[in-house]
Amino acid sequence: MSNTHNSRRTFLALAAAVPSALAITGVASSQTSDAGNQPGGTRGAVITGSSRGIGAATARRLARDGFAVTINYLTNQDLAEAVVRDIEAAGGRAIVRQGDVADPAAVKALFDANDEAFGGVDVVVNNAGIMNVGAFAQMTDEAFDRMMATNVKGSFNVLREASRRVRDGGRIISLSSSIIKMSPPGTAAYAATKAVQEVYSSVLAKELGGRNISVNAISPGAVDTQLLRQHGQEALQGIPEATPLRRLGQPEDIANVIALLCSQDGAWIDGQNVFANGGIN
Repeated sequence: MSNTHNSRRTFLALAAAVPSALAITGVASSQTSDAGNQPGGTRGAVITGSSRGIGAATARRLARDGFAVTINYLTNQDLAEAVVRDIEAAGGRAIVRQGDVADPAAVKALFDANDEAFGGVDVVVNNAGIMNVGAFAQMTDEAFDRMMATNVKGSFNVLREASRRVRDGGRIISLSSSIIKMSPPGTAAYAATKAVQEVYSSVLAKELGGRNISVNAISPGAVDTQLLRQHGQEALQGIPEATPLRRLGQPEDIANVIALLCSQDGAWIDGQNVFANGGIN
């Protein structure tokens, strides 16, 4: 029998064993919720990197939809507290917690704070990320390593904790990027960290599907946020003209898509990468 045939048999056996192994090791929750429709009780949402931009817009939108929101920030405490004030002024509930997603202990503490305040979590939006751009020849080890720590390891930390905490029927959403399709010069390292989000989501959707938890990624196009503007006006040049809808995206555009995935109307969408980019490719 050939080595290739033996390898294929081993792979198929492993694939068949994974669902049973997950059940044995206890990847399950005794809590049940419906992220899209849970009358009475509190629906909790943890949103990483939510002091500004897409994260802040998502926090405001989910709070408007009835979720109690845990705001996370790394350095922008004033902005994070302003988001909480906005939510509370509109009649919603929110708390704020500092924490670096690259630190597993900080991620655990973030979820602990949410659970203590709101009794559990039904939605996790894995949004925290940084964007360092530069050609291969110019990319420094420091910039590369920090991006990997936040975008790759940090996302893993958040999704691992989410897989343990999100109640049955919940939603987990990660932010990828349309830049993966576009592949402009200088974005290789950043695009690689965003491609990981799609792999994470695809695999985790299969691991949690038996609990009616949907897991998806969203790939925004160019969105008018500080993350984009920090690279200067040249980063914005030509984007509206290259976009069929002839404008930059706004954080609310992405927040609205996230809200759809968190609603009952989005319940059948699972294991997908949803492009929300105004048609640019």
